[in-house]
Amino acid sequence: MTSFAARMPKVELHLHIEGTLEPELMFELAARNGVTLPYASVEALRAAYDFGNLQDFLDLYYQGAAVLLKEQDFFDLAWAYFSRVHQDNVEHAELFFDPQTHTERGVAMGTVIEGLAAACTKAHEELGISSALILCFLRHLDGAAAVKTLTDAMPFREHFIGVGLDSAEVGNPPEGFRDAFELAGAEGLHRVAHAGEEGPPAYIWGALDALHVERVDHGVRCLEDEALVARLSRERIPLTVCPLSNVKLRVFDTLADHNLTALLEAGLCATVNSDDPAYFGGYMNDNFVQCQQALGLSDAQLRLLADNAIAASFASEARKAELRASLASVR
Repeated sequence: MTSFAARMPKVELHLHIEGTLEPELMFELAARNGVTLPYASVEALRAAYDFGNLQDFLDLYYQGAAVLLKEQDFFDLAWAYFSRVHQDNVEHAELFFDPQTHTERGVAMGTVIEGLAAACTKAHEELGISSALILCFLRHLDGAAAVKTLTDAMPFREHFIGVGLDSAEVGNPPEGFRDAFELAGAEGLHRVAHAGEEGPPAYIWGALDALHVERVDHGVRCLEDEALVARLSRERIPLTVCPLSNVKLRVFDTLADHNLTALLEAGLCATVNSDDPAYFGGYMNDNFVQCQQALGLSDAQLRLLADNAIAASFASEARKAELRASLASVR
C-alpha cells in the first residue's frame, strides 16, 4: 500500500508552469516550431540539470522557454503538468506564469494566457482539478516593465487571479515593484511574492510592507529574524515552501538539513510545493514522500501541511470545504 504522504489529496500553490517543461516535451516543441536546441539529445539536456545556484538554473530555464511560441504550445505544457500531477492526487493548483519571458521574444500576451487557461478548463472538466493562474513579474527587469506587463495583460483579466514576483532574488528587492503591486491591488488581484529563499529576511519584510502580499513564496530564511517569525505567525501569512527545489539550488545542503519542521514548530502556515519540478527532479509526491523520509514527518504533520495549503489557497470557501472533506476522507 502506498504511503499516506503519496495517497493524501494535495493543493499546490508554488508552481512555475514553465518549470514543468520536461526535456521530452521541449524537444517535441522544438521540432514542431523549428527551434534548434544546443543539446544533442534528451539525455544531454537532462545532464545539464546540475545547478550551482539559482542563476545557473534560470539561464537554462529561459533557454528552454524559447520553444514555447504558439497557443497550442502553452496548452500542451499546462496539460502535461495537470496530467502528471493527477497521479499525485493534486486536486487544486495555482500556477505561476512569466509572460515577460515570452513577450520579450515576440509572443503575444493572449497567446500565453489563453493557451494556459484552456488547459485549466480541460483539467477541471476531465480530471476534476480546480486551478487558477497567477501572473508573475520578472524581478531582474524593472518596476516600469512590470507595470506595462500588467497593463498589457488586463484585457485577459478573467483568466488570472493574482500577481507574483519571481526570478533572480539577490540584488532585486521587492520595493522596486511597489507600483505594479498597487495597480494589481486596485484591480482586485491577489498578491504574492518570492522572498527569503536566497535573499535575506529583509526581503520578506519588504514583500509584506511594500507589496502587501497575502503569501510569501519560499520564505525559509524567516527563521533568522524572531520579530519576522512572530509577525508571520500572528498574521497567518502562508509560506509556500519548495523542499526539493531548495536542495537542488543549494539553499540547504541536504533534505535532512531543511527547516520545514522548524517552520511548523514555530507555528507558521508552511506548505509543500514543487516549484519547477521538471528541473528539480520532484513533483508533489516526491516532495512529500522524501520530506517524510528525511525529516521523520508524522502523518499528523503531513496532514497539517496539506490543510495549511487548503487554507492558504485562493480557492472559494465552497471549494476549500470540498478539499478539506477530501483530505479528511483519506487515512
